[in-house]
Amino acid sequence: MTQDLFNEQVWEQAWKEDPQAMGNKMKRAGVDFTRSFDHKAKAFNEEVFSESGRRRAERIAHWIEGQGVNFDGISVLDVGAASGGFSVPFAQRGASVTAIEPCMPLVELLEANTAEFNRNQVRVSIVPQAFEDIDVANRGWEQAFDLVFVSMCPTIIDWDSVERVLNCANRFCYISLPAGGTQHSLVNEVLPLLPGQKRGVDASDMAYLLHLLYLKGYAYESIVTREMKTTELSTEDAIKEVMAMLPNYHSVPGEASRKIISDYVHRTYGDGLVTISQGGRFGKVLIRLKEQNMYSRVKV
Repeated sequence: MTQDLFNEQVWEQAWKEDPQAMGNKMKRAGVDFTRSFDHKAKAFNEEVFSESGRRRAERIAHWIEGQGVNFDGISVLDVGAASGGFSVPFAQRGASVTAIEPCMPLVELLEANTAEFNRNQVRVSIVPQAFEDIDVANRGWEQAFDLVFVSMCPTIIDWDSVERVLNCANRFCYISLPAGGTQHSLVNEVLPLLPGQKRGVDASDMAYLLHLLYLKGYAYESIVTREMKTTELSTEDAIKEVMAMLPNYHSVPGEASRKIISDYVHRTYGDGLVTISQGGRFGKVLIRLKEQNMYSRVKV
């Protein structure tokens, strides 16, 4: 048993098979992440570029800079760029950004948010695809970017997906993932009303990522923070959001559940906006590829 703690293959397989890992949760939920933000892209964009959203992006950018990353003049691959919450501040710091985003409503907002950078010189190049569908070698992306940035993106589901992201970086790779159970005020309100509901189990992906980075000899810095945000959704969008989250709580998102949730939301909030508080603990890790290459040469 103790030997398994240091066995890379055991941990890689455990991540693939863990029912609470992000990839397996997505499969159970049947969520198409290229379309899941279609109905709330505008509200998401407003939150990302609100004062609190900008402060959060600045905190993360400052943390990365504090680890020795200078954005001025470097190339950045932003995987799951959404509407540009990080692509914009990176470009403002002088980076040349390749932003990958498959959700077309978010792509349109990303184009509008980054238009200023492309009037005089191209700073942000947009690739409207899912990273998983891109032929990295054919694109010439192998070790092509100084920094690969992946923030809370469903691209990372197991160690194979981590290696695919690392393959694009030549200096640094930043990955953030949930580091515990998520909190959602409206879900917390409606779950007691539903039959067969169970409390969600804490997300496990960050634990696997950090342990495998350790076992494989990578140099990295990591931090875990607790972050909360407040958003406002229409009653119908709030109902859709809760329905999409039900599989994570072992509740079947059928018509009976929809009626219970819809009745509660309309009874409690009327036809106005629903204020939702959501967040949790999130892990952030900056991986240093140059140190990994040096370590590999020493081992040989």
